Amino acid sequence: MNEILKRIYEIGIIPVIAVDRADQAVPLARALVRGGLPAAEITFRTEAAEEAIRQVAQQVPEMLVGAGTVLTTEQADRALAAGAQFIVSPGFNPHVSRYVVEKGALMLPGTATPGEMEQAMELGLSVVKFFPAEQNGGLAKLKALAGPYTSLRWMPTGGVNENNLVDYLRFDRIVACGGTWMVKKDLIAAGNWDEIERLTAAAVQKMLGFKTEHIGINCGDDAGAKATAQLLGSLFGFASAENESSIFADGRAIELMKQPWHGTHGHIAVSTNTLPRAIAYLKGKGVAFREETITDKSAYLAQEIAGFAVHLVQR
Repeated sequence: MNEILKRIYEIGIIPVIAVDRADQAVPLARALVRGGLPAAEITFRTEAAEEAIRQVAQQVPEMLVGAGTVLTTEQADRALAAGAQFIVSPGFNPHVSRYVVEKGALMLPGTATPGEMEQAMELGLSVVKFFPAEQNGGLAKLKALAGPYTSLRWMPTGGVNENNLVDYLRFDRIVACGGTWMVKKDLIAAGNWDEIERLTAAAVQKMLGFKTEHIGINCGDDAGAKATAQLLGSLFGFASAENESSIFADGRAIELMKQPWHGTHGHIAVSTNTLPRAIAYLKGKGVAFREETITDKSAYLAQEIAGFAVHLVQR
């Protein structure tokens, strides 16, 4: 996968912003980064767009910045020269799309119909914007299109919000979603960066959906695990289910390990909606992982918490 597309996938939500003044761009970008979304599509709906992109690219290098609402090749040139790392258009213009592709830049043209999608595929594109998503049939339409267009993936934008975000991202053909609910125009105008940071952090938590899955306890050996399971059963009526390496009690809330396992005392399993996005998010916060433990289903943090290893699991 293209490295920029990989980052877009890992970030998961691309805030779509319009700034009326270029001096709003950097504090806005920093609020998004603090909230956990180091990305933005700055739209050419205002005269400040080009300078805003330039300032963010220069002053917030950790931010993945793209240009949106690009309608002409002249705008594409200005955006790329200012530092845009990807180009997005609201509709499919074959001339503009081909121009950006031939310059070697990542192009995400807007599409709404199978015909437009096929034209984009003819240009060699494997990811397109789906816009306006909800008004054009939403997730149901994309799932229907996934059958004939097996190699195509989408970035839906338009009508995506905190209520339907997870539904979209659960579909594995969705690269990311574009959204505006955390960067509302009135908040930008007021310079309310704290509220934008709060809404951004809430969006990230909604996307990742962190939840304690179970607590694992290192019982030492088979006999210790069975004795602990019996004690929990006698005290609280917890039923248990045994497997080769452990015994689960109280459904799957408590795992009693039959042999020494990760963690001084045991482990805490935290489930997430999307493991790769969760790993990327935590690495962005400086969290280290035991790289040898990372699979498509699980990953252990390098640090222990109160003597417990912590591992993420794919829900």
